[in-house]
Amino acid sequence: MTFNFKNIFSVLQGGCSARVVTVPPGPLIRVEGQPVSIRCDVKEYTGPNEQVILPTRISDDACRFSTSSVCATDHHIQYKRVASGDISVVRLQDNEVELKIAEVKSQDAGFYECQTPSTDYVISGNYAAKVQLTVISNTLKVSPKTPPPVIPEGSDLTLSCNVTRELVHPTYLSVTWSVKKGTASEEILTFGPQGDVVTGPRFARRYADGGIRLVPGRNGLFELVISRMTTSDEGNYECNGTEWTHESGGQWIKIVESTKEMGTVAVTPTTTSSSPSSTSLVLTPGNSLTLMCYVAADNLPALSLEVTWLADGREIITMERSGVVITNTSSSGAQGKRGEASLERTGAGEYRLGVGKVSGEDGGEYTCRIRAFIEKGGRRWHMTTEKTSNPVAVKVSEITQLNPQTTAEPTELACRVTNITNLPPGGRLGISWEHTSLPGMFDSTLLQRSFSYRITRFLNCSDLRQRVLVFPGPTVNVVAKRIREASVGGSTFEMSCSVSTTNIGEAGYSVLIQSQDSLESTVRTIMTLSPDNVVQHGGATDPNRRDNLVLTKSGPAEFRFRLAGVQLSDRGYYWCDITAWTKQQPGQAWTKASSSESNKLQINFQENGPSFSIAIHSDDSTWLKFVCVCVSLLDEVAYEVKWFFTRLRGGHTLTQVANVDRFGVVRKINRNSSSDVTIERSDTHTYLLNIFGTQDSDSGEYYCVVTPWYLSASTGAWTEAGELTSSRIFLTVKFAVLVTWCLFCFFEPCVFPGVGLFSLVLGLVCAQCCCRNTAHLPRSRNKLMDLEMD
Repeated sequence: MTFNFKNIFSVLQGGCSARVVTVPPGPLIRVEGQPVSIRCDVKEYTGPNEQVILPTRISDDACRFSTSSVCATDHHIQYKRVASGDISVVRLQDNEVELKIAEVKSQDAGFYECQTPSTDYVISGNYAAKVQLTVISNTLKVSPKTPPPVIPEGSDLTLSCNVTRELVHPTYLSVTWSVKKGTASEEILTFGPQGDVVTGPRFARRYADGGIRLVPGRNGLFELVISRMTTSDEGNYECNGTEWTHESGGQWIKIVESTKEMGTVAVTPTTTSSSPSSTSLVLTPGNSLTLMCYVAADNLPALSLEVTWLADGREIITMERSGVVITNTSSSGAQGKRGEASLERTGAGEYRLGVGKVSGEDGGEYTCRIRAFIEKGGRRWHMTTEKTSNPVAVKVSEITQLNPQTTAEPTELACRVTNITNLPPGGRLGISWEHTSLPGMFDSTLLQRSFSYRITRFLNCSDLRQRVLVFPGPTVNVVAKRIREASVGGSTFEMSCSVSTTNIGEAGYSVLIQSQDSLESTVRTIMTLSPDNVVQHGGATDPNRRDNLVLTKSGPAEFRFRLAGVQLSDRGYYWCDITAWTKQQPGQAWTKASSSESNKLQINFQENGPSFSIAIHSDDSTWLKFVCVCVSLLDEVAYEVKWFFTRLRGGHTLTQVANVDRFGVVRKINRNSSSDVTIERSDTHTYLLNIFGTQDSDSGEYYCVVTPWYLSASTGAWTEAGELTSSRIFLTVKFAVLVTWCLFCFFEPCVFPGVGLFSLVLGLVCAQCCCRNTAHLPRSRNKLMDLEMD
């Protein structure tokens, strides 16, 4: 078969309308060294079904993409490539063929034209179509970071991969993480090329539950965080980077890809050990039994423990993973004569068993059983290990001693005297009972009711029982536990607070959820829960975010607090302040017994979102304009903008002028000025503060404070970024002296004559009324004037 590179196709089916020759819409962007496929088909033609299709590379245009030496030897080079199979043509149908280039070269760039000879009765339509092929260099680089080779079970694994390419033409990137076990490879997650996330079948639910998180970074850095690793997550991890082109037909075409091995990760199984606090105990009836169980594990913070105490193999009490304590009764449903058991967590890996008022049936061998769990997301748990401690032998003697458990409870104390010598027949023993208050055990109320006394009784026997009242102090112990970690903006923080009490009967609890930015800052109250389970929000709660706060009672003595969609302003310390309340009779008011604060849990995630900047300038117009411009590369962004004013240059006494929240609601602050202000949003990132009718009181410095909000790529929630403050602009309002002088000169001819006339009238009135001599006598007209002598 004779083959010409300019005459490569053939095909088509008859028709009755104008002939249509079709090639893919261009330009086609391909990477050097990668395969290329160009299809050409013919429709709406007449004549034989099988059509002749002539693909041609336009030599003149090809020369524009090559050097003259290549163009001069172009035909010879192409014939050699055809002979080697690097260039070939495949007929797909009678009217469709495909030109294939196994490894495209830079000199292959140019325009390719598909021509068909006419077999139609009437020449109509197009008999040729061309498409441009653009060949770019392979600049795709995939640089993974080697993960740790061994991690403990329950820890988080971060897989970092850097994928970059030189952006010469509009191409797009995607990154894929996969894990290989043996020869089989399984995709974990793919990000891109359209910014979407696609998970593998086995990891879809885990990603939806937050067990897998994608954290995009800067400069091509992508991180995949796999939380709470288990032994099933072991394997060889790989990172794949792919470069795509989006052709005008709407189709995504993969043009080059690169896969790099990150490294093999092994997961160390959880190994726990438990040990009791002692090996044997001897108690008297009525005493309290206290046993400690200490749990040790390399990855203890990542584990959720279920602790069970057993007596002679029988489960007596269990603390579940959630902290709820369940007391196990006998098969008949009753505890019988056994003492009441309690279990509390006193520290990391420390659990205390308490049995009050032990009897002979409480004796036996006690063991502590530990089951370690790792949460896999969606309330699914994976048990990693189970261990049982060595036994502790407990023996209960026959001497009973009843100790009070609650305030005002009566008690019976027993005193046994042994080894009596030299007591004559009929002799008696003198026994003294004394009571001394322990320092620091009682509050002011109990101190008023406490007392010291001495009772002396003489009995003929060696046993003495005396009825007395004692007042032990009630105590409350609160332990806060982190349920959900807030590691990125927009995620959810959840904690639980478990309460244990001593010397308090049936009680109700009030809860205060409190926080502070640092250990020295002011304490804020977030939410409260009354003993009657009424929830209220504290004064520090933003009304717009109250739907994100939840405080519930999850158990008889357990409470949970959840903060959804955490922001940067939520970072700080959180804890529970719980008060125990009692009622003497149903229907009476609650009486405070005791209160305690839990340990503090910290929210301290680092923002890994986009960067923002702002600038401010003024505009000269008929009224005053201040323009605040926010610079961001994101489209999905909203801003909270506040404008502030201070009278003095560089002053610290600030007055808020107006603000607009991220929903576009504008609020103006009442001002002691006749001028008016408005806020205008001229585009996505620009806000204008307009001041109309400026007065001298408006002089001072103005600046804007902006809080950006953006959609987090990892959580899909609106996330608050750091607050930005612009530079300051000083406004000077000058008094219009020239205008005032012109007004004065205009009104002077009218005002001065009026003022002069008013002064003359006022002078005449004063002369007549105030200066007349009322004692003057008229002179006689008939006589000569009398001489007046001294």
